[in-house]
Amino acid sequence: MAKTVGVLAVQGAFIEHRRRLEQLGITAVELRNGDDARRDLDGLVLPGGESTVQSKLLRELDMFDPLMQKLADGLPVFGTCAGLILLAQQVANGPVAGVEHAAPTSSHVAVAGFATMPVTVVRNAYGRQLGSFHIADGQFFEGEPSVAGEDPAQIPMTFIRAPHIAELGDGVDVLAALPDGAPVAVTYRNQIGATFHPELDDDMSIYNTFARML
Repeated sequence: MAKTVGVLAVQGAFIEHRRRLEQLGITAVELRNGDDARRDLDGLVLPGGESTVQSKLLRELDMFDPLMQKLADGLPVFGTCAGLILLAQQVANGPVAGVEHAAPTSSHVAVAGFATMPVTVVRNAYGRQLGSFHIADGQFFEGEPSVAGEDPAQIPMTFIRAPHIAELGDGVDVLAALPDGAPVAVTYRNQIGATFHPELDDDMSIYNTFARML
């Protein structure tokens, strides 16, 4: 029986996520209101977009509490860009001038997200000049995440005003990284967070990892 994954469809690139899931034979349903958020699901995708807008809409549309309960009950979730920010326990503003991968500022900003993943992320960490970029040689760890000595696969990655993963808490593993080793996708229990947009490239590696969690 096909698994059913809800894709948050209030803002952001949700259509592309839905298409990628359907490529794997997964039934993807768009979540637009409180009734949608309360339906039975095998997984959840939180797309990119604007995290503060998504946080506000989740509450206005009566979606936040039912989705929060599902995550508390262990529903697998995959968040990209703004979706990762909604999952992060700590969120800081960026960029920091002259710093390639910005460090978190002293004052954390109020993004009222789900806060289920013990990571610190910096919003818009690469600044305007590098606000959007693409690489062909991103590192993806196909086996256990970030195993010492493992030879990672190379995958394409598209970044759009991407956040930076600045700190990893206990139990968080690196799933994908830039060529210089900076983490751009992480796993924690049955959660995946990515700073890039895999839905915009043809590589299905991270979707396959998510599908195995369902």
